[in-house]
Amino acid sequence: MLIKSVKAQGLEGLVAKRLDSRYEAGLRSGAWQKMRINRGQEFVIGGYTSGTKTFDALIFGYYEGDRLIYAARTRNGFTPVVRQQLFRKFRALEVKECPFVNLPEAKSGRWGAGLTAAKMQDCRWLKPVLVAQIEFLEWTGENHLRHTRFIALRDDKPAREVRRE
Repeated sequence: MLIKSVKAQGLEGLVAKRLDSRYEAGLRSGAWQKMRINRGQEFVIGGYTSGTKTFDALIFGYYEGDRLIYAARTRNGFTPVVRQQLFRKFRALEVKECPFVNLPEAKSGRWGAGLTAAKMQDCRWLKPVLVAQIEFLEWTGENHLRHTRFIALRDDKPAREVRRE
């Protein structure tokens, strides 16, 4: 019920503390805990950035009509096994052209989530058919996501049906 209320009010999360603890400025005792409440939805994987053995980050977005819109990159949520499995799928889907209509961007933006032409040199593009469940904190003013994390691939929804929620 408490988490439902936090989500309904659009709050970032909760802070909890042990009943017998006191606030001590500048100290982190572990008696206080921050619990972030993330949002999530499915997104279309349109590329990745190169890593040493597999990939470093996924590049993903959503459809507006027939146009694939870049939303963010994520490097979080992957185990080594999941990275290997995804990378194997990527090899058969590689294409030369960037599938996102809003790239490159003029600047990286406040949180560095933008993809400039310089950053795109390290990108590999994919046919946009894979759908991933992504968890995130919020949308920025530049229409990017903050604090993203890969959860899993989804095979229950066609990529062309993925829209911004």
